[in-house]
Amino acid sequence: MTNQTVAAPAVVVDGARKTFTLNHALSLKDTFVSWIRRRKLTSTFEALKGIDIVVDEGESVAILGLNGSGKSTLLKLISGVMSPDGGEVLTRGRVAGLIEVGAGFHPELSGRENVFLNAAILGMNRKEIEARYEEIVAFSEIEQFIDQEVKHYSSGMFMRLAFSVAIHVEVDVLLVDEILSVGDAPFREKCRLKFEELIAARKTLVVVSHDMDMVRELCTRGIVLNKGEVVYDGPVEGAIDRVAS
Repeated sequence: MTNQTVAAPAVVVDGARKTFTLNHALSLKDTFVSWIRRRKLTSTFEALKGIDIVVDEGESVAILGLNGSGKSTLLKLISGVMSPDGGEVLTRGRVAGLIEVGAGFHPELSGRENVFLNAAILGMNRKEIEARYEEIVAFSEIEQFIDQEVKHYSSGMFMRLAFSVAIHVEVDVLLVDEILSVGDAPFREKCRLKFEELIAARKTLVVVSHDMDMVRELCTRGIVLNKGEVVYDGPVEGAIDRVAS
């Protein structure tokens, strides 16, 4: 009998549901009329309707669909930024999300200080950060500004440093949401090569993007969402065709 290595699940989404409460902006007059008539000033939106997905270790998966289909919400559930209202989401190993790049940056701190702060938020300890620090700064291409407060950075500088920190975190599962367009063309190419390194190292990659060329290059599997439900799960080319149709 030959021994075959079976990939273990890196992400399991089991019946996950998520509903948001929407507050409607009304004029003072409309608000008063609604109060008199006892109408609700809020409504609910079911972003995910019982999603079932398993992503194995080492897989590169694209989550596709039209705006409002639930892609970013699903990624936030996997990252732990949000909790499902029903079902469960399980992950194996260290998970890092390039979802809201730079969310942990403090404008009054220098770039150097923010590297340590944001890397710690993303799960790295001080020894790991110190070992990767020079590589992070070099990748960002803002070495000469690293000791300036980030409130003085341009939006491009800010995003490059934040992206560089996130991409250098030692992770098992990397989640990416529509931020592959960071920086100019040479920097985007460098980012693409970094993703390819992670894929070659058998890291699990889950990508939300409208850039179908990038999706083709990075992913082998595509999952298409429509109104909070999975309508396709299979080879990435089939997913791209499904979204285009």
